[in-house]
Amino acid sequence: MPRLFVTFEGGEGSGKTTQLARLAERLRSTGLDPVLTREPGGTPLAEGVRSLLLDSALDTDPMAEVFLMEAARADLVAKVIRPALEAGRVVLCDRYADSTLAYQGGGRGIDLELLRVLNRAATSGLVPDLTLLFDVDPKIGLSRRGAEGRTNRLDREPLAFHERARSQFLTLARAEPERWTVLDAGSALEPLAERIWARFQEVAQALRR
Repeated sequence: MPRLFVTFEGGEGSGKTTQLARLAERLRSTGLDPVLTREPGGTPLAEGVRSLLLDSALDTDPMAEVFLMEAARADLVAKVIRPALEAGRVVLCDRYADSTLAYQGGGRGIDLELLRVLNRAATSGLVPDLTLLFDVDPKIGLSRRGAEGRTNRLDREPLAFHERARSQFLTLARAEPERWTVLDAGSALEPLAERIWARFQEVAQALRR
C-alpha cells in the first residue's frame, strides 16, 4: 500500500466522521495502521484553536477565524500529516483545506483566491490524493446535529450560510473530479462504506503504478 492522504469533507451532520472510522477499521483488518486526525485539531496547539473556533460564547471576526484555522492547519501538517506520509502511512483527515474554501469562502464570502494562497502557505502545497465529499441537504444535516445534542458555533449559523458552504463544496468537486468523489450522505451506512472502500482501492492502485 503506497502512502495515501485521504480527506473527508461535507456539511454538518453529513456522517463523514462515522465513515472515516469505518474505513480506518477496515484498513486495520488488512494489517495497516492508518493515522487518523481532524481539522481543526490533531495537535495540542490545533486542539486549543478548535476550542476557540467552536465556542458559541465567542463572536469571532471572519478574518480572525481564517487565520486561526490556518495556524492550526500549519501545525497539523508539519507535526502529524507530513511526517506520517513521509513514513509511508495512510492518513485519514476529517476536514482539510477545502473546508476553509467552503465555509469561510462560500459561507462567509471571503475572497477564494486569498484563501487559496493562505491554504498553500499553511500546507506547503500538500494536496490530498482523494477527497470524499459527503453531500447532504443542510436542513437534514443540521437536524441530525440537533438530535445528537452536539451543536456548536458553526452549527448555529443561519441555514443560508450552510447552503452556501454546500454549494461551494460541490463547485470544488466539479472543478477537480479526479481528486473528489461526491457521495450521497443520505445513503445507508453499509452501501456507502462499500463505495468508499472501492474508491479508496482504486486510488491506491493508481498510485502504485
